[in-house]
Amino acid sequence: MHTITLIPGDGIGPSIAEAAVSVLEAAGAKVKWEQVDAGMTAMEKYNDPLPPQVIESIRNTRIALKGPLTTPVGSGFRSVNVALRKEFDLFVNLRPIRSFEGVPARFGEIDLVVVRENTEGLYIGRERYLDETKSAAEMVGLITASGSERVVRFAYEYARNHGRKKVTIVHKANILKLTSGLFLEVARSVGKQFPGIQTEDKIIDNMAMQLVLDPRQFDVVVTTNLFGDILSDLASGLVGGLGLAPGANIGKDAAIFEAVHGSAPDIAGKNIANPCALILAAVMLLRHLGENSAAERIEHAVASVIRKGERVTRDINPRNPVGTAEMAEAVIEELGQCSSC
Repeated sequence: MHTITLIPGDGIGPSIAEAAVSVLEAAGAKVKWEQVDAGMTAMEKYNDPLPPQVIESIRNTRIALKGPLTTPVGSGFRSVNVALRKEFDLFVNLRPIRSFEGVPARFGEIDLVVVRENTEGLYIGRERYLDETKSAAEMVGLITASGSERVVRFAYEYARNHGRKKVTIVHKANILKLTSGLFLEVARSVGKQFPGIQTEDKIIDNMAMQLVLDPRQFDVVVTTNLFGDILSDLASGLVGGLGLAPGANIGKDAAIFEAVHGSAPDIAGKNIANPCALILAAVMLLRHLGENSAAERIEHAVASVIRKGERVTRDINPRNPVGTAEMAEAVIEELGQCSSC
């Protein structure tokens, strides 16, 4: 039995977290939950969006399922998501992009993975005003050889372990010759250590265009923090939107699995959010734990419900949608009908 830290999150977070938990329980996953609050929920309770018990729980369990969190605007509090990545050195942000039959899309089958560096680049948050009137500001983006090496190595090892054939390195080394140039240099060096995997590199603006033209030409994409954030959201739009986009933050000693989308406070409590992103993040969590049978069954059940299109949320079927809880129940029923798949 695996103990998992559960962070329901804010906005639509609690409803999609409830959906994900119910699906895992129905699949017979060998997990138990240790629930803690972060984000605005914790702010209201403890006047701290990231109270110590959250850190303590993840440090003990070393694995978490997290709903979307809201960072208080203009309050001086740092992003909880960024803080968690820094606290546990979660240097990989892994975002699989997969198309589902039943979701209208311009292209056919899409199956690519974005591996985003998670702790460097412009996300380190080193900013300052340059004058007293705050008329100009600057930020520092940090790229290190060691940080680049470990995330690129993860991408190649992931490709090798999952039967992937190609890794695309995305950069802006033509302009950012020192920072992005360092990332590219290190990435090419690592790529040479994996002769069985094809290596290519693309400048970020060309990469964005190529993704829109035909994402099927890509397999595993590895890039720096900001570029990875933008590209993974772009790619999510090609397969039906963020409601179908799971993600994982992975480090040497801990991992946090999450829905890529935000907390959507405007639809909180309305039972209309798509729960699939967090359910699919839970599938990634199960695979991380070696619970592959339950993971496969849930993934098949989700795909079947989406393919049928009869009991899905409005982002998939705007004419005749069901609610968050009803879609989760459809997945659970599908699990019951396919206990051996």
